[in-house]
Amino acid sequence: MSRLITGAGAVVSVGDGVEAMFRALCAGTSGINEIRGFDRTRYRARHAYEIDDRAGGGDEPGRATRWLLRAVEEAAAQAGLGDDLSGVPVLVGTGLRELRSAELAHRDGIAFDMDRMHFGTALRERFGADRTYTVAGACSASLHALAMGGDLLDAGVADTVVVAGVDTITESMYGLVDRVHLEPPVRVQPFDRARRGVLMGDGAAAVVLRREETAAAPAALGRLCAVSMNCDAHHVTAPDARGIAEAVREAQWKAGVKPRDVDLVMLHGTGTVLNDEAEAAAIAEVFGDDAGGPLMTAVKSMTGHTSGSSGLVSLIVALKAMETGQVPPTTGLTDPVPEAAGFRFATGEVRGADIGVAQIGAYGFGGVNAVAIVERTGR
Repeated sequence: MSRLITGAGAVVSVGDGVEAMFRALCAGTSGINEIRGFDRTRYRARHAYEIDDRAGGGDEPGRATRWLLRAVEEAAAQAGLGDDLSGVPVLVGTGLRELRSAELAHRDGIAFDMDRMHFGTALRERFGADRTYTVAGACSASLHALAMGGDLLDAGVADTVVVAGVDTITESMYGLVDRVHLEPPVRVQPFDRARRGVLMGDGAAAVVLRREETAAAPAALGRLCAVSMNCDAHHVTAPDARGIAEAVREAQWKAGVKPRDVDLVMLHGTGTVLNDEAEAAAIAEVFGDDAGGPLMTAVKSMTGHTSGSSGLVSLIVALKAMETGQVPPTTGLTDPVPEAAGFRFATGEVRGADIGVAQIGAYGFGGVNAVAIVERTGR
C-alpha cells in the first residue's frame, strides 16, 4: 500500500516553519549560541541550539508543547485537515516529553500541571485530537512513530495519520552530556576528525500521512516507501555498527531499492566520536562500491541534536531537497573521518540535484535504530 506525505511542519533553532528552516539550512545558518535557558557557568560546555522564544529573561514551562502544536498546525493546514483532528491518530515521538517544565516546577516552583507531561491534553484542547499516542524511543523516536503511523494505514485502521516529534533542552540532559565529553564542544561537527561531541538543540516536526487512495497525488510532498526499526541492545549508550547496518538493509529491502538507487542520505551525524564512526562504517558496509554515489549530509551541524524530533526534521529536509534540488551542507566538515572515506558529502551550496529517493537514519541510546526511505511522487 502506498503512503503519501501530504503535509509537513517544523520549528527549530534556525527557523519557524518548514520554508524558513530549509532556507536557513541551505544557507549554512547555524543556530548555535550561548545557552540562555539556565546558568551556563555551572557547565564546561556553554553552547546549545535553542529556539529563542522566551518572553522574559528566565526559562518558562510548556515550550515543547508550544512547538509541537505549531508543527502539527502547519502540517495539518498544508494537508487540508484544518484544525479538527478528531478521529485522526496523532503519534508523537519524544525523548523527554515536558521534562524541562518538571525541572522548573521542582527547582524554581514555577507552576506546571504534571498531567501535561504528555502532549495528549494539549492536542485535544487545540485540535480536538482524541486518539493520541506517545512513543518514547530516544533519538529515533519520531521515526519509530512514523513506522507505527505507516502500520496504521497499512492495517486499514486509519486513512490519515499525523506523526510528530518534539524535544526541548533539559538541564539534566545537558549536564549528563557535558560530563561525558573529554573536551567541551563549541559546535557540532559531524564526521570531522576535529569533532568534540554533541550539543543539544530544541525542535519539533510533524508530517501527515495518507493512504494514496484517499489523497490527491499531485499535492503530495513525497511517498513513504518504508521504515525499519530494530533494537540491537548492544550498549546503554554506545552504538553498534552492525545494528545500524541491519536497519539500513531492512529499510532498503522493504522499500524495494538497492544502494545505487538512493540519491540522498540524511545522516544521523551527532558529532560524537563513537556515533559518527559507527554510522559511517555501517553506511560504507551496506553501500559498498556505491558509497560514493548518493549525496550525504548531516543537518545537526546547524540544528544541534534535536533528539526525539531529529528523524522527522531530516525527513522533511529530504522532502524539500526532492522538491527544490537543493541540499543543505554539513557545516564544519573539512577533514572527514577515515570510515567516511569516499562519501560524497554536501559541504557547500548544492543546487540542481536530482533527488528521487532519500534515506533518513536515526539511531538512539540502547541501540534503538530506525531508517526511513522516501521517494518523490511521479517517479
